[in-house]
Amino acid sequence: MDPAKAFNNKSLAARFLIVFAGPAMNFVLAVLIAAAMFMFIGRPVAPAEVGRVTEGGPAAQAGLRTGDRITAVDGKPVQYWEDLARVVQATGRPLEVTVQGREGGSRKVALTPVQAKRKDLFGDDQLVWEIGASPYLAPAIGDVIPGDPAEQAGLKAADVVVALDGQPVMSWDELAEKIHQRAGQPTRLEVKRGTEALAITVTPKKGKIPGPDGKEMEVGLVGIRPGGATLMVRSNPLSAMWEGLAWSTDVTVKTGLGLYKIVVGQLDRSNIGGPIQIAKTAGEQARQGLVSLALFTAVISVNLFLLNLLPVPMLDGGHLLFFAFEAVLGRPLSVRKREVAQQVGFALLMLLMVFAFYNDFKRIGLF
Repeated sequence: MDPAKAFNNKSLAARFLIVFAGPAMNFVLAVLIAAAMFMFIGRPVAPAEVGRVTEGGPAAQAGLRTGDRITAVDGKPVQYWEDLARVVQATGRPLEVTVQGREGGSRKVALTPVQAKRKDLFGDDQLVWEIGASPYLAPAIGDVIPGDPAEQAGLKAADVVVALDGQPVMSWDELAEKIHQRAGQPTRLEVKRGTEALAITVTPKKGKIPGPDGKEMEVGLVGIRPGGATLMVRSNPLSAMWEGLAWSTDVTVKTGLGLYKIVVGQLDRSNIGGPIQIAKTAGEQARQGLVSLALFTAVISVNLFLLNLLPVPMLDGGHLLFFAFEAVLGRPLSVRKREVAQQVGFALLMLLMVFAFYNDFKRIGLF
C-alpha cells in the first residue's frame, strides 16, 4: 500500500472534504428523491379556487365567495393558489383580481391584503400578508384514522361529505369547522360513496389542535384527513432539480432551527423520537400515498445529514471539529485527547438513544 495514499497523510483540506462527503450524500439523496417526485409524479397544488372566506376579511369585502375562481392578478394569468399567495406575500399592496364566478361570468374586484400576526412552525410570531380566504379543498375523505369515531361509524377513504345535519357542505374547511363545534354531539353526515348515497351518524370526540394564535384549543374530532390536492403538476427535469434543491434546503433550515430550539429549551424535548416514532409516521405517510412517503424519506435523509454534522465525537461532525482544532493549533490533537473525546461522544450518543426510546415508549402509553 502506498503510504502517500493513506487518509492520515492527506492534506487537511482533503481530509475535511472526504469526511464531509459522507453526510453531504444524505442531503444529495434528499434532493434527488424530491426532484424525482416532482418530475415523475408531480407536486400537489391547489387550483386558484376560493374555499373558506373569513367573515369581514379582505376577500369577503371584495365579494369573493366559496367556489369563485381567480383567473388573473393585475392582468397576469393565475392558475394555482400558490401563484396568488406568492404575489400577495411579495407586495402586500392593493391588487386588481379577475374572478370567474361559480355561477358563471367574469368580474374584476379590488383586493387589499392586510398584515396579520401568525405563528410559524415553531410557534414564533411572524407578520404575513393575507386576504382572508383559503384555497378550495373538496370535502372528500383521504384517510380514516384507525380506532377513531369516523372508522367506528363506517366512514371510508374516498367518501365525499355533501351535507352535515341537513346543511350543505361546500368545502373541507367548512366541514372541519362544523365538526370542531360538535364535540360529543351525534352528527348526521350525508355521504356520497361512488354512486351510492349514505347517511352516517358520527359523534366527534374531544381533542386539541393549534388555534390561530398558536395555542391549543379543544375541538371536536372524528379522525379523518382531507383527500389532498386536486392536481399534481409535473416539472421538467431542470425545474424538478431546482425545486428539489429548494425544497431540501428549506427542510434543512427548518430542521436545523428545530434542533437548535430543542437544545436551548425553546421546544419541548419530547419532540425527539426514535425508530418507533419513525415507523409510525412512515406508516401514516404511506397511507397518504407514494409522494408523501417519498418526501418523508427525504426528510429523514436531511435529519441524518444534520445529525452527522453535530460536533460530537463518534460522528462525522466530531471529526470535522478535530480538523478545525488542527487548523487552529497547526497540529493534530493528541491521541489521548481524541480517545477521551470519543468516549464522551459515545456516552452522549447512548444517552440520546435512550431518551429517544423513552419518548417513543411514552407516546405508545408504555409509561
